[in-house]
Amino acid sequence: MTPGGGPGGAPGVPAGLDDWPGRELSDEELDVAYNVRRKAGPDLFARHMERYRAESDAAVDGLPGRPGVVYDEASGERLDVWGADGSGPRPAFVWIHGGYWMALSRHDSANMARMLHAEGVATVVPDYTLAPEATLEEIVRQVRASVAWVYRHGREHGLDPDRIVVGGSSAGGHLTGMTMVDGWQAGLGLPADVVKAALPMSGLFDLRPLTRVYVNQYVHLDVPRAAALSPALLPASRRVPAVFVSPEHDGLGFLDQSRRFQAHWGNGELLAVEGRDHFDVVLDLGDPDTSASRALLALIRAL
Repeated sequence: MTPGGGPGGAPGVPAGLDDWPGRELSDEELDVAYNVRRKAGPDLFARHMERYRAESDAAVDGLPGRPGVVYDEASGERLDVWGADGSGPRPAFVWIHGGYWMALSRHDSANMARMLHAEGVATVVPDYTLAPEATLEEIVRQVRASVAWVYRHGREHGLDPDRIVVGGSSAGGHLTGMTMVDGWQAGLGLPADVVKAALPMSGLFDLRPLTRVYVNQYVHLDVPRAAALSPALLPASRRVPAVFVSPEHDGLGFLDQSRRFQAHWGNGELLAVEGRDHFDVVLDLGDPDTSASRALLALIRAL
């Protein structure tokens, strides 16, 4: 869908899509709905970030892998492959980190690698150039290029290019959504079904509300660009199986976005996770007995 004003629509809003999430809220209310770092508070947020790095380090310690592979020559960005042990091509779970497109890295984002290795699955964790150094369009291009790398070069690293599942949290959930939609695969020489399933956690699927909150100081979106970068507004003729993970204590904006996009997608489950917030739900992927891990493994085993 191409952004642009429509008859009777607000300037810069696609025709027929005026009722976007949070349109009726004030800027202050939107900031509350989408500022999950403030919701957590500085002490809890810092503890979450410490756990991200510590649990990722522990998960990959001694694990077979190939870290630091350049997947995109244009940007020089790298990815890590974990848990491919030479026993044959393994399904590849491509995990895209969050951080509102402006924080975190692959080094904070591999906490699921050991659990998946034990289940016969490899983990691929790409970096991408952070905002504001890169535009959001460039970040999307890089993430899609990481999927293309897995498809083209995965077999050399013990990955099965025909069993690629993409997941991500928060901004990574948005980027996951941008691999689920149509219109990009052919340009990279990929089959339309290159992504076989998806696990967005606390994702952002309609970016228009973010033009009015603090994060826009870094991503610099206007409404037409936000619409063009919104999975909920883009064509998707093939609705891949998906689980939309929605933690109980997430920000209200993220809860609303997951609910709306799951209903729009139509081929997936909304998984409500009790007792978890926007940040610690990611850490559940390190434990095979959590609902998030069971959902991910079910997606992979169904391929």
